[in-house]
Amino acid sequence: MLSDVRTQPFQPGRGPLSPGSRAGLGAALALLAIVVAVELADGRPAHYLALMVVAPFLAAALASWRVVLAVGGLATAIGIGFAVAERGSPLVTVVNVTAVGAATAIAAATAAIRQRQADRITELSRLASVAQQAVLRPLGPQVGTLAVAARYISSTATAEIGGDLYEVMDTPYGVRMIIGDVRGKGLDAVRLASIVLGSYRHVAYERADLRAVVTDLDRAVARNVGDEDFVTAALVEERGGTLTIVNCGHPPPLLLRRGAVIPLEPPAPAPPLGFMPVVRPRVERLEPGDRLLLFTDGLGEARRDGEFFPTADRAWRLLGHGTVADGLASLETALVEWVHGRLDDDIALVLMEYVGARSTTASPVPSWEVGAADG
Repeated sequence: MLSDVRTQPFQPGRGPLSPGSRAGLGAALALLAIVVAVELADGRPAHYLALMVVAPFLAAALASWRVVLAVGGLATAIGIGFAVAERGSPLVTVVNVTAVGAATAIAAATAAIRQRQADRITELSRLASVAQQAVLRPLGPQVGTLAVAARYISSTATAEIGGDLYEVMDTPYGVRMIIGDVRGKGLDAVRLASIVLGSYRHVAYERADLRAVVTDLDRAVARNVGDEDFVTAALVEERGGTLTIVNCGHPPPLLLRRGAVIPLEPPAPAPPLGFMPVVRPRVERLEPGDRLLLFTDGLGEARRDGEFFPTADRAWRLLGHGTVADGLASLETALVEWVHGRLDDDIALVLMEYVGARSTTASPVPSWEVGAADG
């Protein structure tokens, strides 16, 4: 029976008041108490009852419409009490009481509209969070021969949604990763990010050559964007200890090796997805303990007083120790401190560590011959 009680949905009007309702009720009651005290100290006739009109509106700013009606009812009762105590014709008091009643009705309607809008915003935020989680699935802690962790840092405290994307999968062609950044923000950016990830999750298993994966993703983006929209992306493959990277207008990954930080620049620049990129792969041989940081341009653009966050200078100290999850947590803390909590753009981070070759007969070459990488 206890489990049945716990799973019943909350019904409005039951249970304790929300913090907003308590604050609105407290402010309104404080105002009414002040008006009553002033009236009693001033004596007859009543001069300050008109101030009680403010009480329902004060409650409506934070509290529910039910609380507003309760405050208005109390204010009306106080006004009637003063009217009864008046000598002669209490016309002014009656007018004031009538004004309180009208104000209560208006304030209650206002509170009801505000509450509906707040509920709608809460629901949209919840749906946006669900959409973001559907786009960015949890990663790690181990994918193939790689220890992997990912982190998404939103530029606003109230929004967890954006156009940054990442994915890591263990495929027949090795462990493959993508990180990307959709031009723009909001639901349109999430829609395009979901299209890119949906296509990638399919073609990463079907295409032996990363360049063919890029071609398929480019077509998917071109079919779903306008002339000025695009997606920057870096695709990474680890196979038998060989790392292959193709870059479509994205910030180059950082290789952390024995205290050094090496930007893995592409052999030749290529435009983002949506602009028919022709990519040339970069191939590196991994050593056990090597770490690779993939990130979106929000990290490179984070700045304080015009000075950019020194990612490469701090990368080894922040990311080279502990687990990969610990490293990303340290990087986020340092970044937030650097910008004093004010980021201009969302940031996606993926950190992987090569733990050594598999005990299988996997080929030590990437999805095409290493010698062909320069062609």
